[in-house]
Amino acid sequence: MVIVDTSVWVEYFGEFSGRETEWLDRRLGSEPTGLTDLILCEVLQGYRDEFTFARVRRELAKLDIFDGCGATIAIAAARNHRTLRQKGFTVRKTIDCIIATFCIESGLALLHRDRDFDAFERYLGLQVVHP
Repeated sequence: MVIVDTSVWVEYFGEFSGRETEWLDRRLGSEPTGLTDLILCEVLQGYRDEFTFARVRRELAKLDIFDGCGATIAIAAARNHRTLRQKGFTVRKTIDCIIATFCIESGLALLHRDRDFDAFERYLGLQVVHP
């Protein structure tokens, strides 16, 4: 299972081309792909018109959507944030910290285009898809 981050979905639905969107386009439907509830929220809140919102919502609803945060993940994410800060890395967004921690704790790989995840991969064992 690969969790696809907001950074890739925005480019994918925006019809931008890059290594990550091409990887997603080739494997979508044939490789187990999912997202978390927080990623779903981030992606959908970016659409101003109802038509696009509904279209993207329908497409994402076809995938596995995981509840990405609860008390256990929240505490682990706070610990991971502190660990990285002690190593000199500050994660800019709490949601990214939660997404990375969810993937680490669940043993799922992450496809992303966001530098905040690099320290999670380097120091905390986040599995990342590198197209």
